Amino acid sequence: MVIQNLILGEQMNKRYLIKLKSAIVLSMLFFASFASAAEVNIYSARKEDLIKPILEKFTQHSGIEVNLITGKADALLQRLISEGRNSPADIIITTDAGRLYRAKNANILQTIQSDILESSIPEQYRDPDGYWFGLTLRARPIVYSFDRVKPEQLSTYEALSDVKWKNKICVRSSDNIYNQSLVASLLSHAGEEETYKWTNSFVKNFARPPQGGDRDQIKAVAAGQCDVTLVNNYYLGKMLTSKNEVEVEAANKVKIFWPNQNDRGAHVNISGAAISSSSKNRTEAIKLLEFLVSDEAQQWYAEKNLEYPIKPGIQPSETLQIWGEFRADSLNLNKLGELNAEAVMVMDRAGWK
Repeated sequence: MVIQNLILGEQMNKRYLIKLKSAIVLSMLFFASFASAAEVNIYSARKEDLIKPILEKFTQHSGIEVNLITGKADALLQRLISEGRNSPADIIITTDAGRLYRAKNANILQTIQSDILESSIPEQYRDPDGYWFGLTLRARPIVYSFDRVKPEQLSTYEALSDVKWKNKICVRSSDNIYNQSLVASLLSHAGEEETYKWTNSFVKNFARPPQGGDRDQIKAVAAGQCDVTLVNNYYLGKMLTSKNEVEVEAANKVKIFWPNQNDRGAHVNISGAAISSSSKNRTEAIKLLEFLVSDEAQQWYAEKNLEYPIKPGIQPSETLQIWGEFRADSLNLNKLGELNAEAVMVMDRAGWK
């Protein structure tokens, strides 16, 4: 009887140990799954110091860890394409609707539906099929020397093709996507023939061959090498608030003019985000995108980047408020991607190097 009890007890202990081991394994799997799910991986074309603080706030709010890789916009898109299904990226954050359109066409994005994103972001600043969403707005106004140009001499982008601006315009090269998107917007509004005529005459007014970035164009105007240029607004904002005295001095020699205010409005674009087709953390990725259009995030993000909040009702930074309100082109930015190839061909034909 004692032997039977010992055998029975041993069998019960074995069963208990088996159940305990099973419970431990299941628990480990659960927590491993939880740990894996409670993170999101980002490829960002925005520099780390321009986005990391708001990502840290997201982690504080949600408990979801964020892993960040930064790099050049085009290089990150190519990396996503090369990695394919094996990419660890959940979110791509990049600049210009044209790049987001390229990513969509490369089949490296997936659609998402979010009431928060759709109610926070105006329709023209998100993909109609739900592949990408704008996070901030940037305008590309005319910047001019107030010593040599009177604001009443300026009116529209189209007017910059007038012969009176011959040898007075500085601008970036045609391989810059910001300029490609501007020309794409003109194509959408005016068609190929009129846009080619404008581009051809505009190029003849260049004071020098296209070179450098947007800041270099501002410096060239300040130095008297040209009188007007086209730049994204945040470049001037960053120069005005720079610790570099040379940049501040140059920025204080120019002013912004908002073109096309009596018709379609000034050209605008976005910085935006999308979820990669390879995402393993889709739910967490959506939560992060939704956080980035919250009032708190929009206010901070726009202040730090000197861009305009994409969410209606959020005030821009004090620096941007100095430039006053302006009418923005209401064109759906998906058009900038659709017409990008045609824009490049028009610029090439016109000799825009």
